[in-house]
Amino acid sequence: MKAAVYRAFGGPVEIETVADPEPPEDGVVVAVRASGVCRSDWHGWMGHDPAISLPHVPGHELAGVVVATGPQVGDFAAGDRVTVPFCCGCGRCDPCRHGHTQLCDVDFQPGFTAWGSFAELVALPRADLNLVRLPESLGFVEAASLGCRFMTAFAALTDHGRVTPGDRVAVHGCGGVGLSAVMIASALGASVVAVDVNPETLALARSLGAAETVDARAGDVPDAVAEATRGGADVSLDALGSAATCRASVLSLRKRGRHVQVGLMLGDERDAALPMDRVIGYELELRGVHGMAVGRYDALLRLVESGAVEPGRLIGRTIALDAVGAELSSMGAFAQRGVTVVEL
Repeated sequence: MKAAVYRAFGGPVEIETVADPEPPEDGVVVAVRASGVCRSDWHGWMGHDPAISLPHVPGHELAGVVVATGPQVGDFAAGDRVTVPFCCGCGRCDPCRHGHTQLCDVDFQPGFTAWGSFAELVALPRADLNLVRLPESLGFVEAASLGCRFMTAFAALTDHGRVTPGDRVAVHGCGGVGLSAVMIASALGASVVAVDVNPETLALARSLGAAETVDARAGDVPDAVAEATRGGADVSLDALGSAATCRASVLSLRKRGRHVQVGLMLGDERDAALPMDRVIGYELELRGVHGMAVGRYDALLRLVESGAVEPGRLIGRTIALDAVGAELSSMGAFAQRGVTVVEL
């Protein structure tokens, strides 16, 4: 098969011919039809993820067709249209037994703990637990865009933020996951304030459902959010992942509000200082989100099938497999608008 391979962190990503994968005893091989390009892929390519060993094939936001199954697979067969969470559970550890497969003690992550989906084929274990059937109405490119962005935003807003109609939601950072959050929160009946530094991105956020926008370059972000929400957000997401956006998100909350950390905090940002006096005085909740449990996919897909959420509106462009290297390189400058998807 052909695959996008890098042999050094930050080095060239070359298209190589490598051996076809075999299905695990309890798993499948999927012919990849589409795979989103995510900032997490950039972090991996840069060497920020210790789970990755070289040489490596990245890619984790995949959609495709089952082409081979292991003998222990009972629920899926060749020809099934599927996707998969980027964090796959084992089904046996304590988090998995409580339904939290995204927190599996021995999780499998395509594109991180194993070779991923920037390839013609990808092998996935524990298929009966982890695979998700795609509705016929959802195309492969749109399904790949659900990837870790829509599904993480959905978990952040529903499972962690507990958003209900009428809530005021602030989204700090309007990349792929932030714009997904804008669209989903609006569909859930919330009033959304989108925060970013790019006027074009803010205009896109407004077109996707944001009631208000805040240019983070213009002044004090928490004050601007408080004004836009008449006292502060009920739920605030840091969808970027920096000390500044994390702090701004916490300070944007009204009393008993809920901050959800979605963006990865790496390097010098890992140990960000937080206004704990505000957390205590306002009785705030601070939550982290690490993907979404596979059992929550039905709820997300129902929202998509209803038409309330249209993932295709976030697709900025599609590219060929041989453009993966250039796309990863450009991510260091936050050059993307919406979601880029590799189409095979």
